[in-house]
Amino acid sequence: MENNKKVLVVEDDPGLQKQMKWSFEDFEVIVTGDRESAIKQIKKHHPPVATVDLGLPPDPDGSTEGLATLEQILSVAPNTKVIIVSGNDERENAVAAVASGAYDFYQKPIDSDVLNQIVNRAYHVYELEEENRKLSMHKVDMPMEGLVSSSPQMQTVCQRVEKVAPSDATVLLLGDSGTGKELCARALHGKNPSISGRFVAINCAAIPENLLESELFGYEKGAFTGAAKTTPGKIEYAEGGTLFLDEMGELPLPLQAKLLRFLQERVVERIGGREEIPVNVRVICATHQNLEDKIEKGEFREDLYYRINEIPINIPPLKDRDGDVLLLARAFLDQMNEEQGKRLKGFTKDALVAIDAHEWPGNVRELKNRIKRAVIMADGKHITAEDLELDVAEKESGSHSFDLREVREAAEREVIQRALNNTNGKVAPAAELLGVSRPTLYDLIQKLNISV
Repeated sequence: MENNKKVLVVEDDPGLQKQMKWSFEDFEVIVTGDRESAIKQIKKHHPPVATVDLGLPPDPDGSTEGLATLEQILSVAPNTKVIIVSGNDERENAVAAVASGAYDFYQKPIDSDVLNQIVNRAYHVYELEEENRKLSMHKVDMPMEGLVSSSPQMQTVCQRVEKVAPSDATVLLLGDSGTGKELCARALHGKNPSISGRFVAINCAAIPENLLESELFGYEKGAFTGAAKTTPGKIEYAEGGTLFLDEMGELPLPLQAKLLRFLQERVVERIGGREEIPVNVRVICATHQNLEDKIEKGEFREDLYYRINEIPINIPPLKDRDGDVLLLARAFLDQMNEEQGKRLKGFTKDALVAIDAHEWPGNVRELKNRIKRAVIMADGKHITAEDLELDVAEKESGSHSFDLREVREAAEREVIQRALNNTNGKVAPAAELLGVSRPTLYDLIQKLNISV
């Protein structure tokens, strides 16, 4: 028996407890009779599947306690498949339970074989979702390792990276600070089968101008005071691999000329040396600046710009990636929980609203830093807007398009993606949030090509 093949039975009738316990031969069955003990067992055993009687004490003839138990189980263990069991022939109960996130609804009297099949099917779905989560965490077959995204904007970036990676073209990555330019550069390096060398990154803005030339091109012994031995530069060090030049807009004009010669001839000369050293390296550049503006101001060479701009890839800011901010927030929370040894359960509603409303000028880097700080400083079990140091505000919306269908579909796509991210991809509770039926939501997801 697998350690995690467990089912929690929440039932207050002793006779039904015994019957249901013997219904699931392939499972380790944990039996409880009320909400409080059910939550304790959920926290202790983390069962993949749970069955919950709607008529639990102190409301054995109603459904309020059963629905409350369902909601609390899902708040503690959102991935657990909860099957509602009821003796009340009320369709409203089934609808309410499924809308609250229940996996299925079963009507008494108990048929052991049928209920066993439902539980096994729920467990199978749980296993598939767990496998999918593990694959997602490892980013198998993703163009960018470490990417967490469901937005069409980033899918376009991924497709472009996938196409460009196998070539030897020089790529220029354009995007604001914190959008993930180095992530793209590493993906371009890792997805090129002809590259066997290392990935070498250098930030042109972080190194003083008088040291940058020696850092890039290297120097011969005695070339200047302190040059005690011959030292290859970063370009040589990247032989057979990828050279990533970040913040290219900060490269001084004299060095721009020397870099242009290297890109044209693929040879370098160390400072103080006369020998031309051939180097086979893939070059990727990145900047958050508008290089065309810098060309007009005389601050960037036009010929170098066209040399490094063989294939440009624009990386959108976080605020323009539909639905990604909540997805990333949850991913960072899981990561920081593990790194900081915490067990925070998630975000409060005001935190989710604040995250979604914030403009994120610092992009993904800002989001990650805020969540790390919140995880460290949070006093409760959930992260609040106050922990994130964010204000709860309405998200400013608008569009410059006058195409009514385009605007309507864009608005529908955004609100559906936000609802799905709020419910961790669960369609039934997302439909409840949106005020539509499940079939309607499924139709919209298919029509708008939304990734769930």
